[in-house]
Amino acid sequence: MPDEQDAPTPTPHPAPDDASTPDALAAAVRAALATVLDPEIRRPITELGMVRSVDVADTPAGARATVGLDLTTPGCPLKETLTRDVTAAALTVPGVAAADVVMGVMSAEQRADLRRLLRGTDAEPQIPFAQATSLTKVFAIASGKGGVGKSSVTANLAVALAEDGLRVGVVDADIYGFSIPRMLGVTRPPTKVDDMLLPPIAHGVKVVSIGMFVPAGQPVVWRGPMLHRALQQFLADVFWGDLDVLLLDLPPGTGDIAISVAQLLPGSQIVVVTTPQDAAAEVAERAGSVAVQTRQQVVGVVENMSWLDQPDGSRLEIFGSGGGRRVADRLSQLTGGDVPLLGQIPLDTRLREAGDAGTPVVLSDPDSPAAEALRDIARGLGTRRRGLAGMSLGLRPAGR
Repeated sequence: MPDEQDAPTPTPHPAPDDASTPDALAAAVRAALATVLDPEIRRPITELGMVRSVDVADTPAGARATVGLDLTTPGCPLKETLTRDVTAAALTVPGVAAADVVMGVMSAEQRADLRRLLRGTDAEPQIPFAQATSLTKVFAIASGKGGVGKSSVTANLAVALAEDGLRVGVVDADIYGFSIPRMLGVTRPPTKVDDMLLPPIAHGVKVVSIGMFVPAGQPVVWRGPMLHRALQQFLADVFWGDLDVLLLDLPPGTGDIAISVAQLLPGSQIVVVTTPQDAAAEVAERAGSVAVQTRQQVVGVVENMSWLDQPDGSRLEIFGSGGGRRVADRLSQLTGGDVPLLGQIPLDTRLREAGDAGTPVVLSDPDSPAAEALRDIARGLGTRRRGLAGMSLGLRPAGR
């Protein structure tokens, strides 16, 4: 869900020549409401069928507009945001002195119409990123072992890409060790519209995680088939809209989720996160080598916790050096392609503190060395072409 300061500023709408009549003012108010975007879907509320009615009455203090607004669900967490934006838009109409918003709830038929409008079909939901026509770049952020900062890298790359103007989504696919909601400051579950989920948006990034559906402190005890089904629902049942980039924060290792990602998203590309330490680098190679078996492309390697900057300007290499380069070179040999070292991220307490606070360091301290390294990596990913794995090239044998 977008931050409230992201809400669009309504622009004044000129009233028609007969603006003194209530009907003309009501028409002008309805036109002004076309500038109000639903904070979750980011499309005009008039287009989504949320505006039930617009009435204008003369009062001693001037014309008063009353807008009937139907929410997708009774417990919509964005009532205040919508009330504020609708009121502000109505007051831009010359001659309207006051505005009220009367909330209602969509009927089952309205929700079905909305679902059909967003999906464009009544058919069973499909994974949009698995379609040959999809232009979304999908990056699966993987690691050989836990504790290398994979989720911190994912959260910061997502926000940095969004800051560069891209439409970004994140799937927290680390079902057992989910941490993306905290790192992005998401505190509420997706909004449910029948069998469709509208993901929360934080810092311009759409986010979904199993952590949004389980009570705090409760573990997730699932086996392979349930993990596969959960990931499938995150990809198909969530209304992602038109994304430029989708990031998946994978669990460490080469287990069920990594295999499911390859099956569900054959066009996804792998980014391997490691530390300079030899032990971490060796395990990271295994995570990347899975791509050889699943025919996925390895985009590159990110080395985290590369060094600690000292007051005298020197670098203290706490976890050794060269691990990221070794992983990149080894994966280049295994895959038969060029697997570059995308960047090195220094140890920085601000990176950890920002993640705990829910505002990634690329936003909270953009000039820090860690933030600059992460932004450089994000720019490299944002300008990559989409991989061809899993795509139909439209080629046919000669003579047919």
